[in-house]
Amino acid sequence: MTTQVSPLLGEHNSLGAHFTDFAGWQMPLKYAGDLAEHHAVRAAAGLFDLSHMGEIAIDGPDAAALLDYALVGQLSTIGSGRAKYSLICTADGGVIDDLVVYRLADDRFLVVANAANADHVHAEFVARANDFDVSVTDQSASTALIAVQGPQAQNIVQALVSGPERASLVAELKYYAAAPAVVADIDVLLARTGYTGEDGFELYVPNEHAVPLWQALLTETRTRGGTPAGLACRDTLRLEAGMALYGHELTLHTNPYAAGLGKVVRLDTSFVGRDALAALADQQPTRKLVGLVGSGRRAARAGYPVLDTSGHVIGTVTSGALSPTLGYPIAMAYLDLAHAQPGTHVSVDIRGKAETYTVTPRPFYRRPTTS
Repeated sequence: MTTQVSPLLGEHNSLGAHFTDFAGWQMPLKYAGDLAEHHAVRAAAGLFDLSHMGEIAIDGPDAAALLDYALVGQLSTIGSGRAKYSLICTADGGVIDDLVVYRLADDRFLVVANAANADHVHAEFVARANDFDVSVTDQSASTALIAVQGPQAQNIVQALVSGPERASLVAELKYYAAAPAVVADIDVLLARTGYTGEDGFELYVPNEHAVPLWQALLTETRTRGGTPAGLACRDTLRLEAGMALYGHELTLHTNPYAAGLGKVVRLDTSFVGRDALAALADQQPTRKLVGLVGSGRRAARAGYPVLDTSGHVIGTVTSGALSPTLGYPIAMAYLDLAHAQPGTHVSVDIRGKAETYTVTPRPFYRRPTTS
């Protein structure tokens, strides 16, 4: 299999990035260090290359109807310029991927898929579009995605937007919304979503404009105390924010209700997997995704067993780390329902030693509110 590379590969090399293979892509894992990058995002800003993500355009008179049929949420209800988190499921209710969908116009949508699932998601949309008047176009290979996350994110983007848009577009862009913008004299789709628990923006741009856009954003990011940031700190940031990662908290063998995503599902519509999910909605789940906080310093990792006070296995850790922001271990895990209540004390088998953890609500971290 050929390794795919970002159009920003040369920029990452010049910054001394350490790389990792992620879903067949060579992507920056870290630059100076993942802990420093994590703290920079919480305190100021981090600049991320997310060009490995998949972008699928859905265009045509039946675009909204296709999305209502293909996904578990009713996408036809969102207005132009807004975004929605959703899931694409199999007929038996398993999660193929979790997605963000942007409505760009009445008959134009952009679906953003996880890198590991982008080809599968595209193929599913093509198959599900047979009876709809739409075109389904995979734009992943020609689209770069750059994200700036952190309390300085708005100031960074505003500094690169001239004219009346500076205040009206950037400052007033709502959470889970998107709009065309000109940033550093480059046409982009500017979105305000994020995966770190901080305020932030995503900028979608054709590959040929990625380098000058990155360079302009990096200059402003550094001016305001930020840094380029890799996938390692992105993982600890999203874990602190209690956000699911496909392949860990979500898989083909996971249904939305066990993952705490039942509110995403609209059973009053007809979509692929609706009957299976309707049956699951009427049942008490046998397991539930929960947060865990450790009392020591040893971090639980994905795959570690969770035990009750008698030493019986009651679940499995899906993600875990020593939280850089909070200073103690945090994790997410699927537990048997009887042990999933907040405040329940459990143990995690960490390489043969039982470490005490407590079930806790997510997120573990919330960004400070501003007056």
